[in-house]
Amino acid sequence: MNFYTVRDLRTHPREVWDKLDKTREVIITNNGKPTALMIKIDDENLEEVLAAVRQSVAMRAVNKLRLSSIRNGRSEMVAEEIDAEIYKVRREKKNEKSST
Repeated sequence: MNFYTVRDLRTHPREVWDKLDKTREVIITNNGKPTALMIKIDDENLEEVLAAVRQSVAMRAVNKLRLSSIRNGRSEMVAEEIDAEIYKVRREKKNEKSST
C-alpha cells in the first residue's frame, strides 16, 4: 500500500497523482493515522465504483451492529433498534456534510 500524508498531497500533489495512476489506490494519512482512500476511477466506472464503496460502507455498519449486539449479550437486534441505528448514522453523515 502507498501512504502519503496530507502535507504530501499539498506540497507534492504530482507525486501522489502519479502513484495513483500506477497503483490505482493511495491512502492519505493525517497525524499518522489513515484518513482517506483515493481510488483511481474514470467516467466509465464512476457509478460502479461509487456503488461498491457505498455497499462496503453499509456492510461495515451492519457488521459493527452485529458485534455490538453480541457484546451486549444479544444474538440479534429488533427492527426498531436497526432503524434507530440507521437514523443515527444518517444524521451523523448529514452533520459532517453541513460542517464542511
